Amino acid sequence: VGSSNHAGWQIATTHAAAQARGSLGLVCEQTYYNLMERTAELEVLPACKYHGMGFVAWSPINRGLLGGVLDAPSQGRRARAGVAQKVEAVRPQLEAYEAFCKELGATPGAVALAWLRANPVVTAPITGPRTLDQLDDALASQELTLCAEALARLDEIWPGPGGEAPQAYAW
Repeated sequence: VGSSNHAGWQIATTHAAAQARGSLGLVCEQTYYNLMERTAELEVLPACKYHGMGFVAWSPINRGLLGGVLDAPSQGRRARAGVAQKVEAVRPQLEAYEAFCKELGATPGAVALAWLRANPVVTAPITGPRTLDQLDDALASQELTLCAEALARLDEIWPGPGGEAPQAYAW
């Protein structure tokens, strides 16, 4: 049994109830997680790690924003109302991110997926490519290994919550 969009406490509660019944419990959690949206690092990823669960990230390219949105023509999802607002809200970070991807010699989509793959708790992303270029990015990410310095630079551009809860905010 897997879960989707559960909080850390819900994962722990489900595991406790399953153990009390002599059952396995959850084996996988699917949550919204990418370079831009890292809230899952507070409790969900630690809960999955503790319970030995798989973790599947949905929207790993954050609805296209991490796929090279600045250099791409406005088509597909990028042409939808509201996308321009989202881009403008994080334009400095997107500019830094896309420039860093160029330094790495990789596409932004491939870097976003390689970043997920670098996390040992993440089992897989849900990619869902709609174009050949998106499929190429997904395949290229498998050949891209990000070194510690590259991961640190990505953390500077897209900082997470600062670690696991409660340490991330309480001390």
